Amino acid sequence: MHPLLVDRPGDQMLMLGNEAIARGALEAGVAFAAAYPGTPSSEIALQFFQCSMETDLYFEYSANEKVALEVAAGAAMCGLKTMVTMKHVGVNVAADALMTLAYTGIVGSMVLVVADDPFMFSSQNEQDSRYYGKLSCLPILEPSTVAEAKEMTIHAFELSAELRLPVILRTTTRINHSSGEVILGPLQQRETKGVFEKNPFAYVCIPAVSRNLHPKLLDKYNRANDRANRSPWNRIEGEGKWGIVCNGVSYGYVSDALRELGAADAFRILRVGFSHPFPDRMTQAFLEGCEKVLVVEEGEPYMEEAVRNSAQKAGLALRVEGKGEGLFSRLYELNPALVKQVIGDFFTLPFQAYQPIETDDLPEAPPRPPNLCAGCPHRATFVAVREVFGDLAIYPTDIGCYTLGVLPPLNMGDFLIAMGAGIGTAGGFARATGRKVVAFIGDSTFFHSGLSPLANAIHNNHDFTLVVLDNGTTAMTGHQPHPGVDLSHLNLARNTVSIEAAVKGLGVEQVITVNPFAYRKTLEAIQSLALHRGVSVLIARAPCPLHVRTLPSYRKKRAFYVNKEKCRNHRHCVTKVACPAFYLQDQEVRIDANRCEGCAFCVQFCPENAIVPVKMEEK
Repeated sequence: MHPLLVDRPGDQMLMLGNEAIARGALEAGVAFAAAYPGTPSSEIALQFFQCSMETDLYFEYSANEKVALEVAAGAAMCGLKTMVTMKHVGVNVAADALMTLAYTGIVGSMVLVVADDPFMFSSQNEQDSRYYGKLSCLPILEPSTVAEAKEMTIHAFELSAELRLPVILRTTTRINHSSGEVILGPLQQRETKGVFEKNPFAYVCIPAVSRNLHPKLLDKYNRANDRANRSPWNRIEGEGKWGIVCNGVSYGYVSDALRELGAADAFRILRVGFSHPFPDRMTQAFLEGCEKVLVVEEGEPYMEEAVRNSAQKAGLALRVEGKGEGLFSRLYELNPALVKQVIGDFFTLPFQAYQPIETDDLPEAPPRPPNLCAGCPHRATFVAVREVFGDLAIYPTDIGCYTLGVLPPLNMGDFLIAMGAGIGTAGGFARATGRKVVAFIGDSTFFHSGLSPLANAIHNNHDFTLVVLDNGTTAMTGHQPHPGVDLSHLNLARNTVSIEAAVKGLGVEQVITVNPFAYRKTLEAIQSLALHRGVSVLIARAPCPLHVRTLPSYRKKRAFYVNKEKCRNHRHCVTKVACPAFYLQDQEVRIDANRCEGCAFCVQFCPENAIVPVKMEEK
């Protein structure tokens, strides 16, 4: 049995924040869940995927975040309890549907988990998703601990059912990926079948309908605002004259800082967990007892602006600060040392600044840039493309493991902004420059957001080559399936969508599929596509070496080693391939047999045939 399906109320369990959210949804009786994986949210979907194989919970990895929201919306309109999970940039994809879903509302309940990524550990921007609450008039809840993430998830379902609105559960990386003790509650019975009652003049958002729905949304907003001002997730602690407003993980940092400063009695804290609609009346009551206030939050000055608005409405003239010089930055994450320092400076408290550990006597750590895994087929494709086009072509790329191709010696990546944008921008580059353009996209990203820009390119006679890097999984976020993956080994009845058929169906005439580890054949295919005018597609198909280990058919291949007697130290294998299984010892090339995947790609670059398979041990 999956650990999250244990029904022993009162037991304690150590959980990741994302596991706690999934457990909260299960305790709330979630019946329908959908997701597109994206770090730091991916583990929530994994729990649902695994639990769905043991229960009647419906879960799907949807083609993208908008589709995930839409399928869950359909289920929620039939009265089911639903959850949708994604990372912050995924909300941009889902926003079109989300904005109008706020108008129609829902019949059952829907919790939208949005995982923000301050410091961009695995993201292309640091956007603050709380502004989607303002844009949509939807409630936002923000947990401060792992245990609270579970309890707040349950409350989110209850609030959604009460207001008949989607509720946003906004987290950050430190909550998603921290571990903590969680007390189990009872698992509710799931209701997996619903009924849809037709009401087109409330659900079909033509202008006349939407004009009636918008006032109803604003009424729900006012009700949510009343709930926020009375919510137990918003609380005032302490009775001092100095105020601190905080949320999420910053609440823990503030609590630790005040304890270490020995000044807790001088402060009162407004901890905001129900952050939109902002608890204005509670905030005004909090401010009336303060001489000045510091707002501690990651990202944008969202709460800072709200606190100032509350002060202005109440006619209070006091100093409210948060972001600015000498205060907190809109950049990156907060950390305990920084929070302690800013509190000390702002309130003129004596404190001992953090002293870095002396490391002058230690050797400098060698740089370890991120790298494609040993045996990654994307490396083989990049090497072949570079051999044909070199630096002359423009290489718009996309979101996935293959983004790491931007680093030397591969140097395969000239522009990246969003999923699917590699194809979309390729036509612009080609039209504007007249140069050869080679765009890259992964198999999962192709289904996520590659079909529309490819159709656009065909229709508008763009001229570029698209390389679909098909490694048979959504590798970057943990090997989740996508519409092109065969799931028969999991005994799941899912249809597999052919990339070749999709590409040809859109009208691409020049389509070639290769195994990128067959270097010469791949070169020939790229050279033939280079002569084609218009849109051509190369599908480079070979499995992700990490994912293939999880398949029942997996058989480990023999590793390779460098025969020192033959090697002349040309280092083509290192300078062109740059596989992390290679290393230098006494200025001679070696292969780490424990890391080598036996793909034999490097063998094809050695002029002396010095790279040979390790001999099998005699039995």
